[in-house]
Amino acid sequence: MSRLIAGVDEAGRGPLAGPVFAACVILGPEHGIAGLADSKQLNERKRDYFAALIKERALDWSVASASVAEIDQLNILQATLLAMQRAIVQLSVMPDSILIDGVHAPAKIKIPMTAVIKGDALIAEIAAASILAKTARDAEMMAHHLLFPQYGFDRHKGYPTKEHIAALKHYGVTKIHRQSFAPVKAIGNSND
Repeated sequence: MSRLIAGVDEAGRGPLAGPVFAACVILGPEHGIAGLADSKQLNERKRDYFAALIKERALDWSVASASVAEIDQLNILQATLLAMQRAIVQLSVMPDSILIDGVHAPAKIKIPMTAVIKGDALIAEIAAASILAKTARDAEMMAHHLLFPQYGFDRHKGYPTKEHIAALKHYGVTKIHRQSFAPVKAIGNSND
């Protein structure tokens, strides 16, 4: 019997707005999905295509997030680890081991875990998790765009682009902005 490996990755550590997402994917030996890659290397159309395939063919998968309030309270690293932990415990199939992109792993998981630098480019399960985390976060930011169209979340997804910084300076800080992040804090203080 083959060992079940889960891959975990996150999306949204760097943006100034919105939650951070994590996904956990067990592809299983018979998934047959060719061409999986780090979500950052795929365009939106390809990410959406692969996300649908992963959800259909993976042995198990889950997506979780940590809120803006949790990011501001805990810090972005701890909030990311919390989102990863939530994604892992939501699985209905427990893997034998977990491979996590990067250098940090959540502490409260009893399954053997290994952090893999650049794992999203090396390991299919982590690439699949990166795609699910990214597409889920992008969908969330599109929903925020409907609430706050003047910020351009549909284009930059909350990342600190010139357009986003200009909108922040002009319109101020919203409830979905990360108050603990320096550019947001600076603008928030200037608007007080």
